[in-house]
Amino acid sequence: MLILLFPMLAITMTQASDQIPAPKQDHPIVLIGGTIHTVSGAVIEGGQILFDKGQIVAVGARVDAPANAEKIDVTGKHVYPAFIAAESVLGLQEILRYRSSADVEETGAINPNVRTDRAYNPESEHIPVVRSNGIGIAHVVPEGGLLAGTSAAMMLDAWTWEDALLKDEVGVWLIWPDMEVVDNHRQGKTREEQEEEIQKQLERLNEIFDDAEAYYQSKTGGNTNLKSDLRWESLEAVVTKRIPLFIRAEHAKQIISAVNWVSRRNYRMVLVGGTDAWLVPDILKEHGIPVMAGTPNAVPTRRWEAYDARYALPLKLYEAGISFCLTPKGGNSEDADVLRNLPFEAGAAVAFGLPREEAVKAITLNVARILGIDHRVGSLDPGKDATLLVVEGDPLEITSRLERLYIQGRQVDLSNKHTALYEKYRERYRQMGILPR
Repeated sequence: MLILLFPMLAITMTQASDQIPAPKQDHPIVLIGGTIHTVSGAVIEGGQILFDKGQIVAVGARVDAPANAEKIDVTGKHVYPAFIAAESVLGLQEILRYRSSADVEETGAINPNVRTDRAYNPESEHIPVVRSNGIGIAHVVPEGGLLAGTSAAMMLDAWTWEDALLKDEVGVWLIWPDMEVVDNHRQGKTREEQEEEIQKQLERLNEIFDDAEAYYQSKTGGNTNLKSDLRWESLEAVVTKRIPLFIRAEHAKQIISAVNWVSRRNYRMVLVGGTDAWLVPDILKEHGIPVMAGTPNAVPTRRWEAYDARYALPLKLYEAGISFCLTPKGGNSEDADVLRNLPFEAGAAVAFGLPREEAVKAITLNVARILGIDHRVGSLDPGKDATLLVVEGDPLEITSRLERLYIQGRQVDLSNKHTALYEKYRERYRQMGILPR
């Protein structure tokens, strides 16, 4: 027992973050003199923003601040809504090689009842690293199987998962079957065997949702003998169109198949990844399907594609009139390493033609709209949460410096493991006499 216990204790100790969550805002705060990027409207040069009790009260060239308001001069700085990670496993996975520290997926293929908010660990060491680049909200999603589970939007500063929860049941995650048939006997299977396997997966998918719809009809029809099934209970929100299906599909055949299937069933859908979305924009626009576009910092998927195919995807979606946001995660679990670069991914899209204001929307307001939290976050409007950041320079540039981050009016600690190591080794050079004390 001791042999098993000590490694588990070591993992638990490495998971705990040192940062103390900020207390609730207890007095009005007004930021004065900064350039305010509302995102939903005009940019206000030398403006002011007042927030109290965790909510934005007023934004403008001048605001009427109460006498007890704390006045903070941010002249020369820029104020933005906090960035939103459209897809992450923050708080679900700590150490990639330790299964006991990962809670990103369950066994089995059909798990719509799995809830990421319940599994979220607010003590994760990765959270402060991501937060220090201006990310205040994360859409925490499940992985694995066919129906992976139900996602949630979490605030990145909290004592418990309940405190962190911004919205539960954002959507159910579906991994669409691979529709590609190859000639090289993938995994030792002929073309006919591959096609048969794809057909079986689609039939299984239809059976699942036929059962979910029948369960809902029986439940609403007053069937007193109906046995409770948590899987079908979790799909009720999809069947009734209260929440969307987030469908991960990369290739054109997958995208077309998924959109047609959703259209036949009259469900809501968000396309995740969408590497080939630029090849099939008409069907996406026709059905009003928003896209969580995967990382632009990637090589083309085919030899004949242009070198900048992935970099130019956001621009092509914008020009096609398709609602989209950016998610650098792209379906891999090494989350913090790529998630912290979210604003710089948006900057890369700008370098390849996407208008800068649209790039900012792609990591703020557009994400909030897709997740159904735009009444709370995503722009700097009165009545919304005071979840915002103050930055010196352009936040899409890697050389810029984040000065302040507020989540519901609470100023968040921006230190992390990286800043601690930076100070540690500066001290080494001070002791060596290379840096002044």
